[in-house]
Amino acid sequence: MDNETNGTDTIVFIHGLYLTARSWEPWENRYTDRGYKVINQSWPGFEGEVEALRKDPKPIARQSVEKVLDHYERIIEGLERPPIIIGHSFGGAFMQVLLSRGLGAAGVGLAPATVRGVLDVPLITLRSNWKVLRNPLFRHRAIMPSAKDFRFAFTNTFTEGDSAKAYERYAIAASRNVLFTGVNANLNPFTPLKADFKKSDRAPLLFIAGGKDHVVPASANRHNAAKYRKSSAITDLVEFPERAHFTAVQDGWEEVADFALQWALDPAKELSTANATALQRVRGMPSPT
Repeated sequence: MDNETNGTDTIVFIHGLYLTARSWEPWENRYTDRGYKVINQSWPGFEGEVEALRKDPKPIARQSVEKVLDHYERIIEGLERPPIIIGHSFGGAFMQVLLSRGLGAAGVGLAPATVRGVLDVPLITLRSNWKVLRNPLFRHRAIMPSAKDFRFAFTNTFTEGDSAKAYERYAIAASRNVLFTGVNANLNPFTPLKADFKKSDRAPLLFIAGGKDHVVPASANRHNAAKYRKSSAITDLVEFPERAHFTAVQDGWEEVADFALQWALDPAKELSTANATALQRVRGMPSPT
């Protein structure tokens, strides 16, 4: 086990919309094989398998951001030592909130959704979620994406066959309530999706952006990371130019998983990887234009 750097031996995964904890299975197996304790639990109410949630999406429809955050906060607070928190998409927004609450030894956002204060919602993001967003009167519902929708949003760089396999293996309906909470975060001063950008005693934070991401474009990750520039805590950003939104299972995911873990074990170390931009330290970054 290669976790001597900061003493952390536990990793907590948080998945995003349209997915369950199953979406982390390659990373979970890779980290477990290296001797780490991995906690990979779905959002509360999503404990069943993907196939069962497709047949009965009522738990998805009832979900809320507050419930999800409370669920993971209880898990983390029950651990002996602070874990590495790794969140994908909406799970990356949850990770930011949890770090802001003083939890975790390090936080990694894989194509993380933005939190309150990041003003841009790119048109491509809206297009990727249009089926869920188009009727705001039915907020408490669960909407299943089609295979075509999923490919545009999550697997746009995959082959048609690989995209179809990912859809069948991982995709579930999305919670309109959770998505609307995210989209409206800047309109609601009481939103639970907010982080203290100036907090300097939080754990180190890494944004991993995908250059071909249709859900959370790299530009949104850059703007989100730049919000932390007044904090003296470590905030880093790296972009993998060829990665789609569902980078956790995209061919070559091993490189991204290894980079995330290496960074989390020693955030002060300068890292490099063959297929990504240089690691950028966000502290002192100029405001985004």
